[in-house]
Amino acid sequence: MNGGDDADAPAAASLDRDDLTPEGQVALEALLFRLAADEFVHAERLTEWQIFAPTIESDLALANVAQDEFGHARLWYDLLRELGYSEEECIWRRAPDDWTHATLVERPFADDGWGDAVVRTYLYDVAERIRLEALVDTSYAPLADRVGKALAEEEYHREHALSWLERLASDDEARERLQAALDDLFPHALSLWYPGEHETEIRAAGLRRESLASMREEWLDTVVPTLEGYGLVVPEPDEIDRPAARGRDGSHTDAWVDLYEAFTATHREVDFDRPARLRGEEA
Repeated sequence: MNGGDDADAPAAASLDRDDLTPEGQVALEALLFRLAADEFVHAERLTEWQIFAPTIESDLALANVAQDEFGHARLWYDLLRELGYSEEECIWRRAPDDWTHATLVERPFADDGWGDAVVRTYLYDVAERIRLEALVDTSYAPLADRVGKALAEEEYHREHALSWLERLASDDEARERLQAALDDLFPHALSLWYPGEHETEIRAAGLRRESLASMREEWLDTVVPTLEGYGLVVPEPDEIDRPAARGRDGSHTDAWVDLYEAFTATHREVDFDRPARLRGEEA
């Protein structure tokens, strides 16, 4: 699969930081911020399931998934730090409107939300596999070096989601909850494929080999028959009411502000200009 003509794009792993044009660096930064924000915010939401999952095994599994996603975000944030950004600029002091994650990952969980968590992780993890595969042949060598690790770990995430989809879909009441979660989340999952700024430059620089349209098509070809196989009705992508918030352009749902304030609160409260004192030290 190839989503367009990349004949004039730089070859795979042929660029390092010093080889980037100013336009290429701006495009790379946009791509990295998008990848990192998706992973970081997704992981932040998943941590809400700590000690609340329906079994010990699933509690541990989802905790591991969240830890992996934080680790993947770190991979992309480390590349941004190599480009001159600080961690504060990437995360803790980054303005809410500058985050370009998909709205799917910021949505709060439904009240009876284990089905929500299962559907959400399945939709996201299939998309993540497709996005990472499109980066295997990226022109930017430091990015190519990190893709393999993330891609290998995403396989476990999808297996966990699929095992729970099968388990829940076998029960009529649980399947109804899955359907409700799918109806709510699917329009937001489509925001994974909305173009952000510098999409043309990302492709021209060979940073990603596939177009968003081709990746979206592959995603639909994967998730729709799978979900329908479990007795779920997938909304028609071209007929649903799409949320006003797009995610990739910095517009978000109301839930995002609350989540952002929550995960940045402790950082804001700590005075990093004053050395920390160990308990028991004299003031």
